[in-house]
Amino acid sequence: MSQLFTSLSVRDITFRNRLWVAPMCMYSAENGIVNDWHHVHLAQFASGGAGLVVAEATAVVPEGRISPQDAGIWNDEQVAAWKPVVQSIRDRGSVAGVQLAHAGRKASTHAPQAESSGTVPASEGGWTAEAPSAIAYEGFAAPAAMTRERIAEIVEAFRVAARRALEAGFQVLEVHAAHGYLLHEFLSPLSNERTDEYGGSLENRARLTLDVVRAVRDEVGTGVPVFVRFSATDSAPGGLEVDDVAQAAAWAAGAGADLFDISSSGLVAHQQIDVHPGYQVPFAARVREVTGSLTAAVGIITTGRQAEDILEDGSADVIFAAREWLRDPHFGLRAAAELGEDPHTTWPSQYVRAHRAPALARV
Repeated sequence: MSQLFTSLSVRDITFRNRLWVAPMCMYSAENGIVNDWHHVHLAQFASGGAGLVVAEATAVVPEGRISPQDAGIWNDEQVAAWKPVVQSIRDRGSVAGVQLAHAGRKASTHAPQAESSGTVPASEGGWTAEAPSAIAYEGFAAPAAMTRERIAEIVEAFRVAARRALEAGFQVLEVHAAHGYLLHEFLSPLSNERTDEYGGSLENRARLTLDVVRAVRDEVGTGVPVFVRFSATDSAPGGLEVDDVAQAAAWAAGAGADLFDISSSGLVAHQQIDVHPGYQVPFAARVREVTGSLTAAVGIITTGRQAEDILEDGSADVIFAAREWLRDPHFGLRAAAELGEDPHTTWPSQYVRAHRAPALARV
């Protein structure tokens, strides 16, 4: 049996395999409420063999949305809309997860499919973004620097969102501390110029992320897996590097996090990234080495063989993929066939007849 299709247990949850769907924003909600698009979009990955399906960055407060079209989980109506989506994922054998998020200074922006770009003005439904310091992301409106009182409110918002996520049926929660959004902004010296207990040293800059992890863990109890997505580097001079993030991850493990989903970049527009297949895998390997915790590798992982090699060499414990699932919602089934797994244990029974090549398939 391949490592990719070996089960994994984290706290009270067992995943049928280690090929998972990373959160991907759809920018298709209204007032934070998901709809039939999200239902079909996410459930298809469960039918396609994913061990875990993580729903997109889901805002814990209205001001935390990247765009006005982002999903949310700050009220009961949103929870009710999530329930059938989550149930469909679970009914198809996958574990259902959600990424809890706040966009920080990158909030109130036009969705990628919109005709306009940049910050959405108040006249069009936008709002003033908030951040550790009043430093704008290049091309966006300047955010308001958060007060200590507002920081405390956001920690509580993550706590309440965790409770609502469990009410919706989600089994895994991921805290979003990557891609230039709020928690990442606090972590990085490029976006955090505070002089209080949330700024200055790495320990201070990591304080909000750790407070959020503790609040989420306290809310969900001991049985629910809590993940954190980190950007391992800012890919810009003077920014975070992988050993900084590995240290923050070690602290987060002490605060109750179980697994670290290691991505990179997203904080500044002048970042310089060398993009190639598996380009972020060494970051996951380093965080795994430093922390001794479970890590997930992500970033241009497109075949079962490539994913298996990453696990075999000890770089990560699981694989997250994103756009490959969009190109092929049955990526999990394809990877299982590629690695010679028994379709009767890795494919839905309804699909097994399609496992062999068309010329040999039984009609």
